[in-house]
Amino acid sequence: MIVTVTPNPSLDRTVQVDRLVPGAVHRTVRVRLDPGGKGVNVARALAAAEVPTLAVLPSGGAEGTQLAELLAAEAVPVVEVPVHAPTRSNLAVVENDGTTSKFNEPGPELSAPEVAALERTAAELAARADWVVTCGSLPAGCPDDLHARLVVAARRCGARVGVDTSGVPLALACRAAPDLVKPNLAELSELAGGPLRDLGEVLDVAHQLRVGGVATVLVSLGQLGAVLVAETGTWHATSTATELRSTVGAGDAMLAGFLRAGSTGPTALRTAVAYGTAAVGLAGSRMPGPDEVHAQRVRVDAVDKSVSLSGVAA
Repeated sequence: MIVTVTPNPSLDRTVQVDRLVPGAVHRTVRVRLDPGGKGVNVARALAAAEVPTLAVLPSGGAEGTQLAELLAAEAVPVVEVPVHAPTRSNLAVVENDGTTSKFNEPGPELSAPEVAALERTAAELAARADWVVTCGSLPAGCPDDLHARLVVAARRCGARVGVDTSGVPLALACRAAPDLVKPNLAELSELAGGPLRDLGEVLDVAHQLRVGGVATVLVSLGQLGAVLVAETGTWHATSTATELRSTVGAGDAMLAGFLRAGSTGPTALRTAVAYGTAAVGLAGSRMPGPDEVHAQRVRVDAVDKSVSLSGVAA
């Protein structure tokens, strides 16, 4: 069982246009509405592969009800923590060449009792989980160390814990020694305090996180694939996307693939990159199913530290 915790879930509307021109009136090519939020997306990808999963999330208003209905349609089991304010809605505008502009609402402000209820629910479910994966931004009212507190609570119950967030919440979560963190290049650079120019610098920061107590570091690098740094070794995996439709949720799909494939070693990394590659070929934030994932197209190599990261959007 893999339990995902998403403190700030969303309804994700994706609008496709030929080209986004500021100030212009646009005619949409197509529109999608998907369940959203990093942990929600991880659960969607796992459920599509029939991996036992459970999505924990705050839910408020008609938007929260609609989010639960969309997840039910994808056979994703949900545990809703009721909150007074409506669940947020996000907008992604995707151009024909795959360029994606995202407009994310901040989300509802949670009260202290609502935050406590979310923590309590996650801790109770951790007692019967193999993994607890806590993901995404924190809405107003949540303390910066919420992900870190969830790490501590889940490990106390015997579950392994993964974290996918950014900024101060990520830094604090790393200090709690999770089993896995999955930053992208921008998030890892923020932790490092400046730009990372090549894979050598990425590895330096990842190794520092491991020294600080993080067991495994999986770094998504956009078109340059991903790097895995763990006790058993270090690997770099790449794949070529045949068609770029949307980058929304690709990192979440990558994390789901890594967990599905056992969360260790080059085989899990290969599956992770295959999932991320499949996701960018899908419209909106749709998660790939197993038949859309092609691990044989992913190459895994020893890391060439000199590979430049200039211009990489992770």
